[in-house]
Amino acid sequence: MTRVALVHERFTEFGGSEAVVGEFVQTWSNSRVFAPIVEPSGVREPVRDVHDSWLSKAHRLTGGRHAPLLPLVSREFRRMPLRDFDVAVVSHHAFATQAALAAGAPPTVAYVHSPARWAWDKDFRAQEAGGRAGQTALAALGTLARRGELRAAPRLAHVVANSHAVADRVRDWWGLPATVVNPPVRVADFTPAPQLPREDFFLCAGRLVPYKRADLAIRAAQKAGVRLVVLGDGRFRTQLESIAGSETTFLGATSAALLLDMYRRCQALLMPGIEDFGIVPVEAMACGTPVLAVGAGGALDTVRPGVTGEYVPAGTDDDVVDALAETMRSFRSDRYDVTKIRAHADSFAPEVFRAKMAATVDKVLANQ
Repeated sequence: MTRVALVHERFTEFGGSEAVVGEFVQTWSNSRVFAPIVEPSGVREPVRDVHDSWLSKAHRLTGGRHAPLLPLVSREFRRMPLRDFDVAVVSHHAFATQAALAAGAPPTVAYVHSPARWAWDKDFRAQEAGGRAGQTALAALGTLARRGELRAAPRLAHVVANSHAVADRVRDWWGLPATVVNPPVRVADFTPAPQLPREDFFLCAGRLVPYKRADLAIRAAQKAGVRLVVLGDGRFRTQLESIAGSETTFLGATSAALLLDMYRRCQALLMPGIEDFGIVPVEAMACGTPVLAVGAGGALDTVRPGVTGEYVPAGTDDDVVDALAETMRSFRSDRYDVTKIRAHADSFAPEVFRAKMAATVDKVLANQ
């Protein structure tokens, strides 16, 4: 049986990339999971017994702040005991591919959520960093991340990107080709409800952080004179509330049941930011809900114009607001076939992801 080492950036909170590692564990039942920083709150079944480092204790001493520890994580990846495995599968955001440089590391397959965008993309970094001091610190850390990614790149046996947009970044920034395997979405948890009538509001859901661009959705709703419901919470919420009008309702961090209900009753989900992939739109489509998205980034992998939703052209903020507003004014969800939308969502199911990743790793090993 193939001995598989699974390497992840850190388990400090549970999100989409941690769910991916969970699918890896189910794909290779005899695998062992490694990460330099682990908090119990960031680990969920089927992941368990994660091999961590002294940085977990340091993380707790910092009050749960991982940012000050990032300059130290590359060394811990390079010290991981991987020599007794047949293959390493790495879940990468910024530093994890450094595991390919560990002594005796086996062939390494990198599943890339994205190369570190804050390291390579100045505009993205400026958007994420708070103030001049934050930008200076992030720029210094970005230099470290870029060097690490480029140093590890030649040692990777294969790169898998989670979307075509990420594959383009891998090509442009690392100089490597990448195959695309979209991440798993638990579509079985989201179903249509034909008995519920669609209501006259649009939905924006997810973490309220700058790159998600909920501000563009809010401005578009104002311009179009349509109702908007914003689900989620985050550090950008106060600023978003300050620009919103009476047509926008903030519901904060809500339950899974309410999210499902909103998906089923809204006219459409809005995806105003450029995502690496975007799990929320696929969840909405699993409910038979169309998606209005900027035609760039991960939306190009998930939205099929005229079938599961529509694109608005990428451009300046004002361009996107104008295009979204125009589309929302005349939008009618009853023009879309719920069955076709749901069928498209099924192509992102976890079992599809597991089968594609297993085949990819088998092919890598066969070519060694």
